[in-house]
Amino acid sequence: MTVALIMVGLPARGKTYTARRIARHLDWLGHRSKVFNVGNYRRQQSGADVPHQFFSPNNADGLKARRLAAQSALTDMISWLRKGGEVAVFDATNSTLTRRNWLLEQLTQHGIQCAFIESICEDESIIDTNIEQSKLTSPDYVGKVKEEALTDFKARIAHYVSSYEPLKDGPTPWIKIIDAGRKVILHRISGPILIKVAHLVTQLNLMPTTIWLTRHGQSIYNTQDRVGGDSNLSPNGRFYANSLSTFMQDVEVDEVWTSTLVRTVQTASRLGRPIQRWKILDEIHAGMCDGLTYAEIKNQFPEVSEGRSIDKLRYRYPQGESYEDVIRRVEPIILALEHRSSPVLVVAHQAILRVVYGYFMDHNKEAVPRLSIPLHTVIRLTPSTYGCADIRFCLPPHLDSLA
Repeated sequence: MTVALIMVGLPARGKTYTARRIARHLDWLGHRSKVFNVGNYRRQQSGADVPHQFFSPNNADGLKARRLAAQSALTDMISWLRKGGEVAVFDATNSTLTRRNWLLEQLTQHGIQCAFIESICEDESIIDTNIEQSKLTSPDYVGKVKEEALTDFKARIAHYVSSYEPLKDGPTPWIKIIDAGRKVILHRISGPILIKVAHLVTQLNLMPTTIWLTRHGQSIYNTQDRVGGDSNLSPNGRFYANSLSTFMQDVEVDEVWTSTLVRTVQTASRLGRPIQRWKILDEIHAGMCDGLTYAEIKNQFPEVSEGRSIDKLRYRYPQGESYEDVIRRVEPIILALEHRSSPVLVVAHQAILRVVYGYFMDHNKEAVPRLSIPLHTVIRLTPSTYGCADIRFCLPPHLDSLA
């Protein structure tokens, strides 16, 4: 059955961020998902540079234009679902009972299951932070002076407040997210998709924090081109651990997460932060190929080399794992990162960090096994409403690099 998740809430309550994270997470787990943002349709049809009066419930022309944008988004959403989509997220304020009933009528006519997700903020500091971090950098205010944009956006919110009708109990399932996840209320939630959505939103932090990623320093097995294992750091790897410690001295990080393998623990040992070891951060399990060089694998198990070259995402090492297995294994880490409110450094392995990086940077799963996550590089991820920014820092890996 296809599912439509209908966002509800006043502006600057984290609806778009929540919608994008839900669609990304479900798509990552294999449920074809997509967000239909009515604001994008409105900008295409009416332009981005519209004054706050456009959003007044007493503005007949504005109401007509916004209804046209909603209808266009809904038409595209229904068409996409009928062509094989599984979960669609209708991202708009949907702030009146009339609008929500209209959506329910249209969607149920096509046999699409519906649920509402309402974001409510009673904490003014959360609203102010969301306006500052997200709305003033949205497409509506590109090139605008900050003070003018802030005044206009707050006036826009006031228009919606004047006609807002919160969700009430009824036959349609809903989820209410209060104060960026301080409290989550569920109503008539059932079925695998809605249960996954409910679980995810309890983990989301609408004010996401910085995530730092790095592979362990070069290991003995790296120098020998061997797969897997649990070897110590090489001399260059130990030098990188020192370089990393120096780099992180001025970086705000409350905690370090590593795998249970020696090379990550040794890399993190000089950082002077609390360290939490996670078994699920261990490198992809190479099964019968563990400890072999790539040349030995090609010679002893030619079918493995061929299989991974054809489909590296799904091919599973004999008695080991595939990248798809790793994606499922690492899901709790991704949820934990989504939930964090303070910066963290993850010291792990190439396959693991490809998965984490690919998720937050919204890469297609097919691309994940070939993402570039080099040794001796620190990656800073900064999630936001409209995506995730990354910056890479290449640190000196060995003494020769300082010459």
